[in-house]
Amino acid sequence: MSESKLGNILHSSLEDEIQKSYLDYAVSAIGRTLPDGRDGFKLVQRRIIFAMHHLGNTYDKQHKKSARVVGDVIGKYHPHGDSAAYEALVRMAQPFSLRYPIVDGQGNFGSVDGDSAAAMRYTEVRMSKVTNAVLKDIAKDTVDFVPNYDNTEFCPSVMPTQFPNLLVNGSTGIAVGMATNVPPHNLYDMMQAVIQLIDNPETDIDELIEIVKGPDFPTGAIINGRAGIVQAYKTGRGKIYIKAKAEIEQNGKQDIIVITEIPYMLNKSRLLDKIGWLVREKRIEGISTFRDESDREGMRVVVEVKRGASPEVLLNKLYAMTQLQSVFGINMVVLDKGQPRCLGLKSLLNLFVDHRRDVVRRRTQFELAKAKARAHILEGLAVALANIDAVVELIKKAASPAEAKANLIAQSWSIDQGIATLLKVTESAGLDADHKHYQLTEAQAQAILDMRLHRLTGLERDKILAEFKELIERIKALMEILNHYPKLMAVIREESVAVAEAFKDERRTEIVDSQVDIDDMDLIPNDPVVLTLSHLGYLKIQELDSYKAQRRGGVGKSSTAVRQEDYAKQLYIANRHDSLLCFSNKGRLYWLKLYQLPLANRTSKGRPIVNYLPLQDDEEVTALMPVTEFEDGRSVVMVTKLGVIKQVDLASFSRPRQGGIIAVNLDEGDSLMNVLLAKPSEDVMIFSSLGKVIRFSLSDVRVMGRGARGVRSMRLKENDFVVSAIIANEDYPVLTVATDGMGKRTKLSDFRKTGRGGQGVIAINLSENARVISAAKVSDDEDIFLITDGGTLVRIGASSVSIIGRSTKGVRLIRLKNNESLVAAQVFTSEDDEAEDGAESEITETDE
Repeated sequence: MSESKLGNILHSSLEDEIQKSYLDYAVSAIGRTLPDGRDGFKLVQRRIIFAMHHLGNTYDKQHKKSARVVGDVIGKYHPHGDSAAYEALVRMAQPFSLRYPIVDGQGNFGSVDGDSAAAMRYTEVRMSKVTNAVLKDIAKDTVDFVPNYDNTEFCPSVMPTQFPNLLVNGSTGIAVGMATNVPPHNLYDMMQAVIQLIDNPETDIDELIEIVKGPDFPTGAIINGRAGIVQAYKTGRGKIYIKAKAEIEQNGKQDIIVITEIPYMLNKSRLLDKIGWLVREKRIEGISTFRDESDREGMRVVVEVKRGASPEVLLNKLYAMTQLQSVFGINMVVLDKGQPRCLGLKSLLNLFVDHRRDVVRRRTQFELAKAKARAHILEGLAVALANIDAVVELIKKAASPAEAKANLIAQSWSIDQGIATLLKVTESAGLDADHKHYQLTEAQAQAILDMRLHRLTGLERDKILAEFKELIERIKALMEILNHYPKLMAVIREESVAVAEAFKDERRTEIVDSQVDIDDMDLIPNDPVVLTLSHLGYLKIQELDSYKAQRRGGVGKSSTAVRQEDYAKQLYIANRHDSLLCFSNKGRLYWLKLYQLPLANRTSKGRPIVNYLPLQDDEEVTALMPVTEFEDGRSVVMVTKLGVIKQVDLASFSRPRQGGIIAVNLDEGDSLMNVLLAKPSEDVMIFSSLGKVIRFSLSDVRVMGRGARGVRSMRLKENDFVVSAIIANEDYPVLTVATDGMGKRTKLSDFRKTGRGGQGVIAINLSENARVISAAKVSDDEDIFLITDGGTLVRIGASSVSIIGRSTKGVRLIRLKNNESLVAAQVFTSEDDEAEDGAESEITETDE
């Protein structure tokens, strides 16, 4: 594109001008927003530190007003607004932002709750002790200085830091088209990695990762998994998962969750607001209250758990629904020789080691030049002291200082062998070829003229010679460092060890080696529980040891607080990790996880099951099936109230659906009553309320799809219906229980096998108005749980119930109170509890 210049007007195309201007802006933004890979500082941070250095605002002196520091920064080095400079100063003083704060602040510098810092006229600052290691040797020509914006001041282009500040304190920044996010690390660990690289530059990244375990955040917390750390250290990019550190404690009888550490850069106040919102919107249930008890001693957020709620599940929900667990994206983009690059851990450490090598080399050169300059003066003083009488006489005869100086330079001075030997070490240019005479320089002559008379004493002469000898040794040592690479690296190593020991402290962030996606189930012990469902649909679980075994005939104890018209009609024994298949009277199936149900106490009535399941109108749960695993080769056998039986593969029910599914299609007026697990080769026994039972092989019932109706299991009388179905097992007798509290055990061989669809045989001889409520397999080492419609539960040993024939009434299992009836019975393996006392009953037999 052609350009023409007319006077002060430059003509160019809009496209070219936009490209050029944007590129200039992008380069400028990158230089200000990305940290230098050598010292880890951005432009404004470096200028703040240097301004404090110029003010003498060191860690061992008084604090100075922040406004004074900011004024120097924006007036001398940083031509931007005071708010930008003060915000950078504030962050450098926040112990929750930097792992090792660069600035020691006095006053309000904000908080982890997101509170703003006080105005700069109210706060005071000074450099922290660690900043001394950042500025060490800055006056010894260790780094380049560049002019400020108006060429009136000079400031360093990089700091001669003794530790890799970029990795130790981390950095964040957004430039044009790129960003950086470097996490902070433990200084001691990082210096050990530096020392390892000095000892063996061929150290690979895997060895470095063994030394640098991972980021170490100022707010502590837990890093969940090392995969993201390894990826970031190798490539410069990766994701790590950070979770808060929390403990479950007991406050009297109440469980509380205590949060003591939160993820890096998380605003605690916003976290509490989010928890409050989740509670108000009922996204999380089980929190009675929460509060912030943080103080000067540390962080402490307390969440009180409602009685009956699981604190483990609640904590896991807080992790999942709040920022108590968050992702930190590592993106280690830094400036390397002015160019933005994404570097891994080893590259960044090598960048720092190279910088330290350059700093120490330049410092050594500076100290060597200074030592040689001082040695040069001492050479002249030593020569003058060796010829003191002639020197004094020459000065006395001179008409002026200039003449005296010229005469000292013009004369060749004799020296003894001792001084000549010293001068040969320094390779002095004033020494002649025969090493017996010395020619003074202008600087030496001036030093002789400036020498005080007291230096002519013997003691002072000895001091000058001793200093000269020390300087000669110092020069030899410095030359050794510059001329031998291993010596140079040894100096860097020694200083690195000293810095590591000076700032050694314990890690704050815990690292879990492998990432574990914790599920609620992982936090709940797989303990056995008693599961009850009431007539009005109240569901609850309670610990099994709430009940001791009693002798048969005992009065029992209350299992649940029930309303007058309600009673517990179903009882199951299961483990908390089991899946609970909930079958409704409409033939639909719903899913629950038992660990999702809160543990209730013995007298609690529980919670309506409609709170857990999306039941439809006039729908109620009639059968529950706890399932540990959805095994192949097992089937679900469903029996309806009117005697229809259906068999479906268990695996067909292994994939839960939120709205439930159709398990069986029912005839009008029919409802699903019983559900059990079986194998197709086993026998099934179906019991009716009038005391009849039929036994046949499940092979007579083909395996069907979920939407099928099923086939007839037994022929029922008009006023009869199915109450129980069990899988036959020759090793166990069959327990039959009636509503009047009577029951018995009968050998399985007493029940003959017939074809499907028959009327069956007598299972128990019932008294007037009594009905069968349950039938189950039971052995001598198992217990029997019995529940009445009044809410009474009794647990008796099965061995206390005698084994008798089919045509008997049985024995009294429980002594019922007035107007009470048995409504449920369940068998469970005994836990060897001590039996509580109860009354015995006699066996009553009748003819079939």
